[in-house]
Amino acid sequence: MLHSIKISIVDESYIPVIQQIAHETWRPTYGNLLTEEQSVFMLAMMYSEEALKSQFSNCIFQILYFNDKPVGFSCLEFFNIDYSKLHKIYFLPETQGRGLGKVMIDEVAEKARELGSKSLILNVNRNNKAQFFYEKLGFKIIKEEDIDIGNGFWMNDYVMQKKL
Repeated sequence: MLHSIKISIVDESYIPVIQQIAHETWRPTYGNLLTEEQSVFMLAMMYSEEALKSQFSNCIFQILYFNDKPVGFSCLEFFNIDYSKLHKIYFLPETQGRGLGKVMIDEVAEKARELGSKSLILNVNRNNKAQFFYEKLGFKIIKEEDIDIGNGFWMNDYVMQKKL
């Protein structure tokens, strides 16, 4: 059976799709890394309609369709000639391990190149196994970063970079 993959840049009308993927992905991704209280706080902080509308002002959101079903999304922000930042990349748990993340990263990297950036950066939780996925795709850890996100919660991340 052949599978079709399509990636589309989307507008604010896709906020419900992004929210649905985020909510289905969050706990399987972070359930063993964050408390339930922090997960609830972060989902509301980053994926409320208001928060997403704000992010659309400076990010390019893309949705990946697998067999015509939206299964993943990314959010890319151009900063300058030195780098663009991949703020978000999530895929429904049942689609992980099929190479779709690599397809999306390749698309995001190409978009960053088109925007004029020389590298792509991202943050990943220091205990998230996704770090190894990013390393396989050519990202290198360039520093550690601890970010106070409010309510007494912190993001303890690696900043990773891939040269374009």
